[in-house]
Parts: sequence; C-alpha cells; structure tokens
Amino acid sequence: MRLPSWLSQHLAALRAVLVFTVLLGLAYPLALVAVGRLPGLDGRADGSLVTAGGRTVGSSLIGQSFTDADGNPVPRYFQSRPSAAGDGYDPTATAASNLGPESVVDTLAADPADSTSSLLTQVCARSRAVGERDGVDGRRPYCTPDGVGAVLAVFRADGLTGRITRVVSVNQVAPATPFVSSWQGVPVEPAEPAEDYVAAGGLIVPVRGDAPAEPAVPADAVTASGSGLDPHISPAYAEIQVARVARERGADPAAIRRLVAAHTAGRALGFMGEPAVNVLELNVALDREFPAR
Repeated sequence: MRLPSWLSQHLAALRAVLVFTVLLGLAYPLALVAVGRLPGLDGRADGSLVTAGGRTVGSSLIGQSFTDADGNPVPRYFQSRPSAAGDGYDPTATAASNLGPESVVDTLAADPADSTSSLLTQVCARSRAVGERDGVDGRRPYCTPDGVGAVLAVFRADGLTGRITRVVSVNQVAPATPFVSSWQGVPVEPAEPAEDYVAAGGLIVPVRGDAPAEPAVPADAVTASGSGLDPHISPAYAEIQVARVARERGADPAAIRRLVAAHTAGRALGFMGEPAVNVLELNVALDREFPAR
C-alpha cells in the first residue's frame, strides 16, 4: 500500500533529522573530543591550563591580575595589562570599555562613588601609577601631574569667537588646584560636581603639556585589550618592571631579563603581530627560579 504523500514527506524529514542528529549531535562532537585527547593537543583542549606545585594556577590563554586582597599590585610579580572585562579578566564578561579617543571629560557626581572616568583620565591615572611603582617617568601628553585628563572648558562671550569669559579644568574637582593657573589671561577654576560644562556651552580644549612625545610607560600598560582577557604584555612593559621584580626577589636584574626573554613569543608566522610576554607563565617561572624572600 502506497503511503499518502504528506505522510511520506514527514517520514523522510524524520529520517533526515535522525541521521543529522547522530552525525552532528553525537559522532562529530565525539570525534572532536577524541582529537583533543591526542598527545600534544590534550593540554590545549583542556584550556591550556598552567600548573604550579601540583595545582592549577590559571590558563596561558586568559590573563589574570596579580594583586593582593585589597586589589593592590603585588610588587614581586610582573603585572598584566589592564582589563575591562567585568571586575577584571572575567571570561564570562569579556568586553572592551567601548570608550574612544573623544572620551576626555569625566562625569563628576556629587558622590565620588558615582563618578565615571573618561578614557583619557583612566590612561593618565594608570600611567602615573605605573611610573610610581616602577620608578620611571609616568608623564603623558594631555595628562595632569595628579593623573587626570588635562582638559579645559573654555567659555566665550559670543559663541566660539568672542572674548574668553571663563575657564574650567573639567576633570579636577574643587578644591583641587588646576593644572594651569590661567588660560589666555583668564584664571582657571576647578570643576564643581554634577556640572555639565559641555551642555553649558564650554568649548573642550585638551592641553598637551610638557610630557615627552614618547612616554616611558608603554601603551599596553595603560589600555585594555578588546577582549579584556589578553594574557600577554609587550617586552617594553616587561622591561620597565624588571628592576622592581629583581629588587623584591633579591635577584640579579640580568637573570630576570633572561627569564623574560625565555617567555617572550615572537611574531606569529614570523611577520604577524608583535612579540609578547606571557605574564602568568613568566610569574610561575619566577616563583620556581627566584622564590620570594
């Protein structure tokens, strides 16, 4: 007996579902698991985990912070680049800050806890902190000595062309001392919380200052990666940390540099990207070769 066409079509569809379920839902995943168990690939399949002293301390593919319980950097370790993923290096919240070059004005609320920093101020604060921690010049263009964006709101009597009537250092809250005392003959005043100087008609003017054109603190020390999970730092950032780490561990800086070089990967395929230092693997090697005193 010939089945009705609608029933034969449904049975054909059911057979296709069953076949593809077996192939793609069972056979294919199991094949990938089997490949991941092959020697040389098993570690990568498990997440490239790094162990020390018999316990897992992290992944070579996911960055992490090296801080104490209060969130302060531990001086005996090399520090990672900043992260904007969750509270920092959170794989479940991988993301960038989504702040761009035009983010130069902080949002200053009456309660400091509700204030938000612009990208410029974040960079300035990080550069100043790295400079103090590692004994290098932390100054950067468009940054104030106290580590915020050097930005003025300039008010004119007639739009953009009239005489200057008022100048505010928008990222320095009263009673802070403005980074410049006057601008084109007009005294500079600190900002007041909750004031929107842009909406009030102020022209935003970043001030370069006298910082060197090539900052001593490299860019990866003050900016987060797009994923927020970058496990690497540049050799330049590692270099400015060598003296501190060697001092904290009572080691010869030359020996620390050799360890850094041993954990520096070259460009992919010899020409893509830049050399990079895996921070976790380097710090594990430090604990093994130069235990903290």
